[in-house]
Amino acid sequence: MKNKYCYRSRISEAKFREIIKYFSLDLEAEKIAQLTNISRPTINKIVTKIREIIAEESEKATRESGVFEVDESYFGAKRVRGKRGRGAKGKTIVFGLLKRDGKVYTQIIQNVSRKEIIPIIKGKILEGSTVNSDGWKSYDSLILNGYTHHRVYHSKDEFARGKSHINGIENFWGIAKVRLAKFRGIHKSHFYLHLKESEFRFNYRYQNIYAIILKLLRNNPLNLS
Repeated sequence: MKNKYCYRSRISEAKFREIIKYFSLDLEAEKIAQLTNISRPTINKIVTKIREIIAEESEKATRESGVFEVDESYFGAKRVRGKRGRGAKGKTIVFGLLKRDGKVYTQIIQNVSRKEIIPIIKGKILEGSTVNSDGWKSYDSLILNGYTHHRVYHSKDEFARGKSHINGIENFWGIAKVRLAKFRGIHKSHFYLHLKESEFRFNYRYQNIYAIILKLLRNNPLNLS
C-alpha cells in the first residue's frame, strides 16, 4: 500500500495522516489507538519512531549568537525528604538553554559540574553572546570563555534584575513537567525521546505542528518493518 510517509506499511496514507493529526494534538498512544482502531503496539512503534526523528532534528541545532538563558532542572522520582535542589537523589538531571525570542535546547547530564555544563554552552552558543544564569558556581567561567554573563541569585530571593533573569527557561521546565506528568511515569530508557518531544512542541508552539511533522516524515519516511 503506497504511503509516502511510511515504508512497508499496511496503513493507508489517509489513516497515517489521521494518526499524525492525533499525535500533533498530543494525545497518548492508547487514545490514538482507540480513535484509529489500530493496535496499541503498532501505534507505540509509530510514535516512538516519530519521536526519534524529532530528536534527530533537535540535535542538528547549530551554534547561535544572541541573548540566552541557561539552567538545569530535575525530572523523575519525588524528592526525598531533606534533599533539595541540585543533587536531589533519584532524579534525571537536564540542562537547558533558551535563546530569547528563539528556541530551547535540552540535554541530559550526569551532574551539574562545570565540566558537564560549559562544553554544552560552547557547543550551542557563539562567543560574544550574553548568557543569563542563576548563581550556581559551575557558571563562574562563562566570562573567561568569551561570554557576557549576568546572574540572578535565587538563594537571595532574587529572580530578576532588569533584563537579567532566567524566567524563560524556567517557564519551559514548568510546561515540560506538566506535559510529562500526564504519562503517569516514563521509563528512563524512554525519557530522552519524551524530553525532546517536549522541546519540539515548545519551540513550534505558535506554528502548525501537524504540518511540520508531515514535512519531517516526507523527508524521513518511517520504516515499520
